[in-house]
Amino acid sequence: MSASKHSSHGAELSPLGKGSAYRDTYTPELLFPIERQIKRSEIGLAADELPFVGEDLWNAYELSWLNQRGKPVVAIGTFRVPADSPRLIESKSLKLYLNSLNQSRFGDVASVRNVIADDLSQAAGAPVAVELQPLAGHPLRTIDWPPGDSLDELDIDVDTYSPSPDFLRTGADGEVSETLHSHLLKSNCLVTGQPDWGCVVVRYTGRPIDRAGLLRYICSFRLHNEFHEQCVERVFCDILRRCEPRSLAVWARYTRRGGLDINPFRTTGEFAAPDNVAEIRQ
Repeated sequence: MSASKHSSHGAELSPLGKGSAYRDTYTPELLFPIERQIKRSEIGLAADELPFVGEDLWNAYELSWLNQRGKPVVAIGTFRVPADSPRLIESKSLKLYLNSLNQSRFGDVASVRNVIADDLSQAAGAPVAVELQPLAGHPLRTIDWPPGDSLDELDIDVDTYSPSPDFLRTGADGEVSETLHSHLLKSNCLVTGQPDWGCVVVRYTGRPIDRAGLLRYICSFRLHNEFHEQCVERVFCDILRRCEPRSLAVWARYTRRGGLDINPFRTTGEFAAPDNVAEIRQ
């Protein structure tokens, strides 16, 4: 599905922020993909020259279907959408789609996984990896603090609440390899304006990034309207351009909404994706 030629961000026709009648039988048409390039063009990215690789990791906690005898099965789902897919999937549409499985019968877990993987891959325009863990198998979930040094105790003044890359600067010559994080990331949904809360992690090798400036920059997203994936790409590109690290990774873990949390990860390629370890607010 292509975004409307007359839309500014591709989400105006989505179910987000609108009343929706829930369907409880399988309806793949509920998925609403949005072209990534619309927002990437705003930050100067060409589709064939992305400065990053990575993925959008989704965790789904409200996932259920019926077995062949009509007995409910409940599970946790993990979906990995590659960052180079041409489309992202709007979160409310994914919630509605998953709820459409509630009264649908499937022969086994593999059948459900294959259906979800096929539908999400078609919507995203690239293969989406899907893992389902029925609660009958006693899956465990790890909650831990993010790696590296916290920026949040820095004593700074903040008076700017729209993204301001001018805050980003490097210090003295020399090279460091470090990981920094902050729980102070807040942005707003691109369509509804509702708040999105997250923890952002920056890992890099290069000249030392000024920590106070980085924290001011993170706080400057507080009134910014953009989807999770788009915010992380904006952070990544601003740091890459202003601080010129030799290698860089940026990821965020956002608190869940509608039984889903979204965790985008972008890197220049030298850093592996982090483990799926939940942030304390997730």
